[in-house]
Amino acid sequence: MSGPFALVDCNNFYASCERLFQPELRDKPVVVLSNNDGCVIARSNEAKALGIEMGVPWHLTRERFERLGVIVRSSNYTLYGDMSARVMRVLAAFSPQFEVYSIDEAFLGLGGFEDRLEHHARHLRSTVYQWTGIPVSVGIAPTKVLAKLANKAAKKDQASGGVRALMTVADQEEALSRFQLQDLWGIAGRLSARLQAVGINRPLDLRDADPRFIRERFGVVTERMVYELRGISCLALDEVVPDRKSIIASRSFGQPVLKLDHMREAVVAYVSRAAEKLRRQRLATAHLVVFIETNPFKPADPQRHVTCPAHLPVATSDTGRLAGAAVLALESIWRDGYRYKKAGVMLLGLVPAARVSGGLFDRPDTEASIARMRAMDMLNRRFGRDTVALAGGGVRRPWKLRRERLSNRYTTCWEELLEVPRPGTDVRV
Repeated sequence: MSGPFALVDCNNFYASCERLFQPELRDKPVVVLSNNDGCVIARSNEAKALGIEMGVPWHLTRERFERLGVIVRSSNYTLYGDMSARVMRVLAAFSPQFEVYSIDEAFLGLGGFEDRLEHHARHLRSTVYQWTGIPVSVGIAPTKVLAKLANKAAKKDQASGGVRALMTVADQEEALSRFQLQDLWGIAGRLSARLQAVGINRPLDLRDADPRFIRERFGVVTERMVYELRGISCLALDEVVPDRKSIIASRSFGQPVLKLDHMREAVVAYVSRAAEKLRRQRLATAHLVVFIETNPFKPADPQRHVTCPAHLPVATSDTGRLAGAAVLALESIWRDGYRYKKAGVMLLGLVPAARVSGGLFDRPDTEASIARMRAMDMLNRRFGRDTVALAGGGVRRPWKLRRERLSNRYTTCWEELLEVPRPGTDVRV
């Protein structure tokens, strides 16, 4: 479809999720760390104002953060994922054309709303905030590339009230003149350098470039960018999510794994997570790959990075069958004497579970298996992850992620719900 399009982007999403149930964090510098509390992956506006950059290692900046009064949180993907789903459900009610672009972004087709684009966008913005507590910015334009740029403009310009429309050529030129090439969607540093080498230094230069020349030198994707910047839509909404071709479950360990028993627990736990995703999408697989690796950032340690494929006779989504194959693959590649830092499981060659057919001696998942997996998934959704799990996944899990500053899973775990006190008592979380 053609435009207009709206790009809705949650503002500082991870930090906003943390603040939602911890109002004492509002108006304070907040950063969120990556897995194992490694480096900064999200910042509030207050943290940005202090000059804190993305990707800085936590262990090297701990004293500086404490001196500046920065509040640090471990990544809480359970909370972020649930809040993302809530935001997307609200957004889907504002347009029949809807594309989830990332955990905190979505494109909406606004055809038919031309006479009231900004009013509709402001109503959307206020509704999302009222119903979820997450602030969003909205950029509106005739194309998806310009909508991305409009969203950036809405965030930069406080007077816009979180909504910016670039529906006229004059507005588009004014916005393009204020940004750099790297600010455009899809223009990374290397492509930017190549464009500048031929005299294209600004977004306006790219818009006015000869499309045929751009295609010859940079390919059809960059040529589409030229047309998109001119207001000619080349990128349609992906309203139907295609079936996934693979699923991966992988984590770095909180501490090095030295024993096969601990590694076996980790692999079974990762298979369980991947199989849950598999069933959620009604898919099955007969192919998986297990990999284990040491820490490449410690060259003094013996290094090892090895993978092993495993194949089942017939596609399945049963956690037990997948875990059995994964453990056999792990045991075939395990070697003592290494400090393993990471492991993972990849499910490949995914097919619709309803279309799986067996052979003469090999049968697809039985009704009992399907019912067992359905019951396990239902209990884990209702009462929290790993309420019911394979014993092989371990209980204490000494290898699990290091998350020393993890907030509660306020929306998905009964034991961690926010408690509202009676008047005159202290708030208890």
